[in-house]
Amino acid sequence: MKWGLIHVQHVVHNGMLKYHTMHNVVHIDEKWFFITKTTDRYYLLPDEEEPYRSCKSKRFITKVMFMCVVCRPYFGEDGDVIFDGKISIFSFTTKEQAQRKSKNRAKGTLETKPIPSVNNAVMRYCLIQKIIPTIKAKWPDNIRKEIFIQQDNARPHIKHDDAEFQSVANTDGFKFHIICQPANSPDCNVLDLGFFRAIQSIQDDKLARGVDDLLSNVQSSFEELSAQTLNKVFLTLQACLIDILKVEGGNGYKTPHINKDRLSRLGIIPHTLEVEDHDVKAAVAYLKQTENDAVTSYDISAICRAVGF
Repeated sequence: MKWGLIHVQHVVHNGMLKYHTMHNVVHIDEKWFFITKTTDRYYLLPDEEEPYRSCKSKRFITKVMFMCVVCRPYFGEDGDVIFDGKISIFSFTTKEQAQRKSKNRAKGTLETKPIPSVNNAVMRYCLIQKIIPTIKAKWPDNIRKEIFIQQDNARPHIKHDDAEFQSVANTDGFKFHIICQPANSPDCNVLDLGFFRAIQSIQDDKLARGVDDLLSNVQSSFEELSAQTLNKVFLTLQACLIDILKVEGGNGYKTPHINKDRLSRLGIIPHTLEVEDHDVKAAVAYLKQTENDAVTSYDISAICRAVGF
């Protein structure tokens, strides 16, 4: 509930409060992408042969972990895309020499292999050497350069006070912060909420015969998704935060649908969602109770003052 409240602006207007635009929050997360699925569905003509697929083992299908990095897209007044928000998607792979020859390649040929263990050191290298430089290269000049990198609480992730991260956090005019979303709350991250599923749906339709094909397919699927699709997931995120407040921080709600496609066609899709002030007051009153005031790093004092607490 505190996580939902810190994303609400501190101004009440006509009994409503708006969520922050979230343009300076970068969401990062990891996902396994498989070279194929165990089962698949095809629509065939009566005399059409079923496509042939084979693999060494259904239990050990080739897979690669990717780190996806996105933020909210930025649109102009006429709706044109100024910044699509798709920063990049990185694979955790390495190049190794083939130990023996085969019919497919000679001995010593460089092959792409998944990194066997994605640990704290790998995550630190990815963040400092890949993610931050890419953000700096793609970040628009008209968006403020104080950036919050949101991650989950996975054990390999580095902490906000990591010494190596702090050494590059305030360079080139940028100011980076690491923030962690609530534990066991995938709906608080746009990647888990829907963007990974969108990438997966496109990638599943592409044929891959090896790791290199898988990397290419995931990258092209990421690039094919539009900025409008990513923006809609951010609106769904805000709708989920509203429902989280209403159910007092539980998960007893369904992912809300606000007819974003219809609103987009009509040209009236909201820039940010509103939450009624009585819902915010009820959430604050609930958290003010001694038994519900859990100790967290999320500061809700400003929003408490805004609604009269």
